[in-house]
Parts: sequence; C-alpha cells; structure tokens
Amino acid sequence: MNGWLLTLARGVYCRPTAAEQPSVLPWQQLVISLNALLNLPVAAGGRTALELQGFSHYLAASGMREAHLFSNEDLPGWVSCVPVNTKLVLHSARKLFRNREVPPLPYCRGAPPSPEDSGFTEQTWGHWKCPLTLSTPERAILELLNDVPRSETFHQADVLMEGLRTLSPRRLQGLLADCRNIKVKRLFLWFAERHNHAWQQKLDRSGIDLGKGKRMLVRGGKLDTKYNITVPERLNGSV
Repeated sequence: MNGWLLTLARGVYCRPTAAEQPSVLPWQQLVISLNALLNLPVAAGGRTALELQGFSHYLAASGMREAHLFSNEDLPGWVSCVPVNTKLVLHSARKLFRNREVPPLPYCRGAPPSPEDSGFTEQTWGHWKCPLTLSTPERAILELLNDVPRSETFHQADVLMEGLRTLSPRRLQGLLADCRNIKVKRLFLWFAERHNHAWQQKLDRSGIDLGKGKRMLVRGGKLDTKYNITVPERLNGSV
C-alpha cells in the first residue's frame, strides 16, 4: 500500500499515525471501528467494564490482561486476526439476557443514546473522544459472575462485589428479571447479602426467577440452603 495503509488482517487495513505502534491497535479502536464503520453493536463488559469504571482490584500496572467484548451477533472471523494490545474474549450478549441487547451508538443507524436502565453506558476514548460502549457496573458484575468458577474465581468475585456499594437497585431489578441464568442470579444475591449492601434491601425478590433445585458451583463446597448453591467453605457465612 506504498506506506499509506497497514494490513491488519486479510481485507482489513488501517492508516497508522506516528504515535502508534505500526502493527498493533488498541483494542478500544477496534471496538469503536466495529460500531462506527460496520454498524456492529459491540460493548466492553464483565471484568473489562468494571476495570474501566474503576472497580477492579486486579488491574495490572501494564494494563488489562484481556478485554471482554459482548455483541448481539457473531463477529466477523477477521476480528480475532487483528493484532490488538490485549487478548480479546468474545461473548454473546443474548446468551445471558433475553431482551437487553447491545445498542447501536448514536451515529449508527440514527439511533438515540441508550438509557442507562438498558445496562449500558458510554465513555469517551482517544484523541477524538470517540464513544466506547460498555456495560454499567450492574450489568458487568452479572456478566462476570457468569464466568464463576470457570475463568473467574470466587475470591475475585467476592472482592469485586465488596466494592460495589453504590449500585442502582432500579437498574438491578430490571437486569435480574431479564437474566436467563439461574446460577448468576442466585450467586449475585448471595454475594449481596454476604456484604450486606444497602441496595439489596430494595430489590423485589418476587420479580426474580431463581428456578428450582440445587446448583453445585464448586466440588467439596458447602451448600447454602437459602439459595441452594454450593460455595467454598471459607466464604460461607458473613464477612
């Protein structure tokens, strides 16, 4: 391309700036490009959204170890081939929630800004202050709990939940009612009671389907008889 464009993946190019590394993109730039240029709603969620909003205790000094991205549809195959500055972990937004999909940005398809009750918000990023869609803390913690205990540990979730003292019970109510995953809802309420957060007293449990039967989340753990989930012995009980 005579030095004008760099090939990032087959059929995917970018124009570098002097300040950029020549062949590695910030992951935020990739997400914003998917939203703005291809009209593909993609949001940063889970641990990544919590880190961006200042809630994570595990953010390394060198930056994020991985970026968790949520989309309504499968992303193009070339996305995983684009060299970015951290590992991308892709998730389906529809797998966890029934009706709360990632919204298009305001400049995509003439869409209006998404209300925060949808579980999404925006941050500006980069020199041009481009909007980056991310999950609100209320949605992000539910997305993270979906990965417990596979790729997120009980201890990590426990520390994060301890710091979530200012969540919106109104926003949580809608998200919990819309959430498909019984394990996630039981585990969230268990952590909320463990840390005695004030907002959990304002939740209407009758509007949250907690399913039936027991859920074994960890082998050798102790059964919490209220929520019928097994949790690590050392975490059972109050803090």
